[in-house]
Formats: sequence, structure tokens, C-alpha cells
Amino acid sequence: MQDVRNKVVIITGGSSGIGFALAGEFGRLGAKVVITARNEERLSLALRSLKESGADSIAIQADVSIESDCKKIIENTVSHYGRIDILVNNAGISMRAIFAKTDLIVLKKLMDTNFWGTVYCTKYALPHLLKTKGSVVGIISVAGYVGLPGRTGYSASKFAVRGFLDTLRCENLKTGLHVLVAAPGFTASNIRTSALTANGTAQGETPRNEDSMMPAGVAAHQIVKATLKRKDSLILTYVEGKLTVFLNRFFPKLVSKMAYYYMSKEHDSPFN
Repeated sequence: MQDVRNKVVIITGGSSGIGFALAGEFGRLGAKVVITARNEERLSLALRSLKESGADSIAIQADVSIESDCKKIIENTVSHYGRIDILVNNAGISMRAIFAKTDLIVLKKLMDTNFWGTVYCTKYALPHLLKTKGSVVGIISVAGYVGLPGRTGYSASKFAVRGFLDTLRCENLKTGLHVLVAAPGFTASNIRTSALTANGTAQGETPRNEDSMMPAGVAAHQIVKATLKRKDSLILTYVEGKLTVFLNRFFPKLVSKMAYYYMSKEHDSPFN
């Protein structure tokens, strides 16, 4: 497993959830950590926490759905640290509504953040990552392997990220670039409280029991380990993750029925 000490790691969506846990894990291992987020106040608090833990870190306020902001992330990182070794495309938003009742702007927002944010950041970071033979990491979801009802835009964006990064890996078989696609199962975070409803407003509260899910720190530890081992893919949790993806290869209709039943049991489900 490669040594990450003094390597420069960028983590988008690094102010909370898995992103913040990843920043803490990389920082603990001696990496120089750059975190980004839209919310300046939460970003400032996250940076303070990282510095108090001893991490060499900086924060860059940015919205990854805006191309110029992604360019700024890369330029500011190189200006400050002189290089980039790992880019973790973690920033993302979710949704919870059936497609028939969803405003199309909701799907556009999800694609702009989840897919285009990954594309923009990767595009501008790529020349630097090729120099260091570094890593591009994409945080998707089991929803990037299996279509989840009530999450059309979320699943579509995560499928798109997986296709983009799988292709990028293939194109760079001889350059030394490493590409990891990591798919956590249900993980405790604030992604469900900020998930968009049919009209584009934030859901405001989670419909699931967050205490029963994989802690963000556990997911982060596994993702960092897979990155340093330069794995191609990582699927987390056994039943909701690995088993579901495996069964979907051979029994897609069964998995669709299982997903429908499972998701319909959520509090105030948008479908039944």
C-alpha cells in the first residue's frame, strides 16, 4: 500500500459526511488535505477541526456545478502545494420524488453537481495527476449500479459517473493514472436531509434511521485503503451493496422488485 505522507489530496464536498471523514483519515495518515464545499461557514468549521487534529490543510469555497469554480480549486491547490496526487470527487446531492411529478430542473441540478462536477474537476486536475501518476476517485453509490425508485436523477448521475470513470481508466491503462470508483451503501450523513423534493426544495429531514447505517468514518477508512491499494472498484456493505450488485447481474427483475419493496418502506414514501 502506497505511502500517502506529504501527498496532496483534494476532496470535494469535504465539509461534512463521508467527505469530511475522508479528509480526517487522509490527514491522520500525513497527507496535505484540500477540502471544498459550497457552504462557507461549514467549510470553515471543518477546516478548523482538521487543523486542530494536526492536518496540513486548506479550504476552498466552491460549487462544483460551476466549471470556473472547479478550475479555481485546481489552480489554488497547485499554487499552494505545487502538485496534486489524489482527487476525490465526493460532492453530491440526492433527491426523493417519483419522476412523473418531478420538475426537470431537479434532474438538471443533480447532473450538474454529481456528474458534471466530477467531469470538471477531473478535467482540470488530470494534467497534474498524470505528472504524479496519481489517483482519481469517484464516490458513487449502489444507486450507480441499480436503479432506485424515487431517485431517477440520483441513479442517472451515479451511473454516468461510473461510466465516465471506467472509460477514463481504460484510456489511461499505459499512463500510470489510477481510477477508483467507490460505491458506499446507505451511510450515515446529511445527504438525505439536503435531498431535493419534486419541486427542488430540500427535504429537510431523513426518512431513514441514520443510526442503523454504516458510519461515515467506517466508509472513509475503506475508501482510503482502496485508494492507497490502487483498486479499480469498491462496493461497501454486504446486503445493500455487494449482494445487491451481484444479484442484479443475473436477476435484474428480482432486484427491481426488491428495491421497490425496500424503498417503499421509507417514512412518507413518494410511491407505494
